[in-house]
Amino acid sequence: MSPGNGSLVTRFILAGLTDHPDLQLPLFFLFLAMCIITMLGNLTLITLLVLNSHLHTPMYFFLLNLSFIDLCYSSVFIPKMLINFLSKKNIVSYQGCMAQLFFFCLFVISECYVLTSMAYDRYVAICNPLLYNIAMSPNVCSTLIFGSYLMAFSSAMAHTRCMLRLTFCDANTINHYFCDILPMLQLSCTSTYVNKLVLFIMGGINIIMPSLTIFISYGFILSSILHVNSTEGRSKAFSTCSSHIIAISLFFGSGSFANLQPSSTTTNEGKIPSIFYTNVVPMMKPLIYSLRNKDVILAMRKTLSRRIF
Repeated sequence: MSPGNGSLVTRFILAGLTDHPDLQLPLFFLFLAMCIITMLGNLTLITLLVLNSHLHTPMYFFLLNLSFIDLCYSSVFIPKMLINFLSKKNIVSYQGCMAQLFFFCLFVISECYVLTSMAYDRYVAICNPLLYNIAMSPNVCSTLIFGSYLMAFSSAMAHTRCMLRLTFCDANTINHYFCDILPMLQLSCTSTYVNKLVLFIMGGINIIMPSLTIFISYGFILSSILHVNSTEGRSKAFSTCSSHIIAISLFFGSGSFANLQPSSTTTNEGKIPSIFYTNVVPMMKPLIYSLRNKDVILAMRKTLSRRIF
């Protein structure tokens, strides 16, 4: 990837989280700890899901892909952030910035659709349990995952291609800690109309469509649960959905809060919500799906007992 349309800028400077030198080292250790927890948590969950045959079900197949995405997703931001905390200037090449933008879009959009697939899986399991094996067959699950990655790849290519067509003249300081779309558009010395149009269209497809699907799925799920006569049955149904509801709320809630704020690209305070959905949420999800899931806890005990004894 070479600078588009004769762009004069060959590298960008990331403003980072703060310009206070005294905070650089504490933040380095904080995000290093978050990186270690995120990597270990997602790798552990992936290992458990692969090694334990009783977890080879559609729900855990989607969870496996979600953990893989979170593992890759956090890798886009945290290593560069750690390096920047220890360097005097947070420099990233033009090519590196475009690559980071592409992978950010790829993984964040993939996660939207995988979470949507997981909501559909819970809808079928609770509302149409007799048809579950047919409706969520291996072919259907594979198609849903393939479609998730395909939609994410297409959208990431569209956003990156539109960014490559822009010309960046003199301004090269991105007021963020990674190469995000809106902060980069502010630096362009050519028209960004097409970029904003694509952002609006893709945002409508990749945010509104999954959100509506999840909302409708859980509307039917809630209605079905309320019609269950036994308290034990309702409790069991709620327990199978609680972890997913928490994960969806954290991801979509923090992402919306970060991107819908008017100040999100102009002030340091606006970067805090972005930290939550790019760094904190991928770290928390393995804990949510393991600590609140009896099957995963049982699989962990069996795996540890096999390794010890």
